[in-house]
Amino acid sequence: EMLIFLLYYLIPSKYQKGRNMFLLVVSYVLYVNWKPVYALILLGVTGITYLTALQIERKREHSKKIMVIGVIAGLIPLLFFKYFNFINEQVYGILSMVGLRYELQGLNWAVPIGISFFTFQAIGYVWDVYYKKINAERDFLTFALFISFFPSILSGPINKASLVIPQLKNLRPYFDYTKAVEGLRMILWGMFMKVVVADRMGLYVDTVLPNYMNYTGVTCFAASIFYTIQIYCDFAGYSSMAIGVGKTLGFELTENFRRPYFAFSVTDFWRRWHISLSTWLKDYVYIPLGGSRCSKFRNYWNIFVTFLVSGIWHGANWTFIVWGIWHGLFQIVEKMLGQQKCNYGWFGKSIKIVVTFLLVNFAWIIFRMPTLSDAFGVIIRR
Repeated sequence: EMLIFLLYYLIPSKYQKGRNMFLLVVSYVLYVNWKPVYALILLGVTGITYLTALQIERKREHSKKIMVIGVIAGLIPLLFFKYFNFINEQVYGILSMVGLRYELQGLNWAVPIGISFFTFQAIGYVWDVYYKKINAERDFLTFALFISFFPSILSGPINKASLVIPQLKNLRPYFDYTKAVEGLRMILWGMFMKVVVADRMGLYVDTVLPNYMNYTGVTCFAASIFYTIQIYCDFAGYSSMAIGVGKTLGFELTENFRRPYFAFSVTDFWRRWHISLSTWLKDYVYIPLGGSRCSKFRNYWNIFVTFLVSGIWHGANWTFIVWGIWHGLFQIVEKMLGQQKCNYGWFGKSIKIVVTFLLVNFAWIIFRMPTLSDAFGVIIRR
């Protein structure tokens, strides 16, 4: 990162396109370094969504049809690589139950790195153009850099085009000392969270949970608490480093975590946890479904579908789907009981924070275990 930082600032600030070209090349070189052929997937999704947005603006009378085709085409690589095996296994199971023969053939390919993040970012851009929130970007290199920007492509945040593209197009100062120092502090803090906290917690978690049948319920509960801390420090650590790297280069990226384990409800938790994904789901799933401007039953359904999508996005496994449903159902219950807010004073709020933490921790057990039966085994362990 230091070499990239030095080479980037050797390019005079007046050569904005030169700086952007350098960052684009670096982003693709780093991506190619993992698995070269998958850079074609990144480039393909970029090209599809870039052309889709242009066509939406040029042919407004057919914009909905163009948007739907473009979104489906942009989602195909994600659906194929991440969910083909899962869907294939479910079909195999169903056909086997009814006595039909079906040869199970799965893919042994690795999932392209960051595909969930850059696909959602690209699809969000198309929807923003369709809803006339932003104009389609004409400069392909600028758009390609927005999609592939190396600090955030691995693990987020999922940035909005309205935030990042203007920063790419506007003249950036040669060097912002204050922002660079702030960025370096965030990188250091992120590394501490990841290496010192998350990785240490992981040693205990990876010892106990895969072999939960050999441990007591108290030990498994302790491991679940450690995993709750681990996954936060792991994910938030990466996000902090990504935002910090962006700052050292003069960019502001989307905030992603805001002390989520101090949330006083599951609804509040999702205002603080993976904020860029929560915002994406709200803007492109929840609100288009009708949001809260509808009947109560329809609003509950919208919440349920939104968090079903969240679960599916996290991984191709029933554990992730049930995890998403769990969060959706608890938000529905909170809304029905009027508990999504807190008006109980500091003591009542403290109790609600503890209860919310335990509910979230319970859901993380489901998220962590490879199967639902394993998750149930950990939960009922005595």
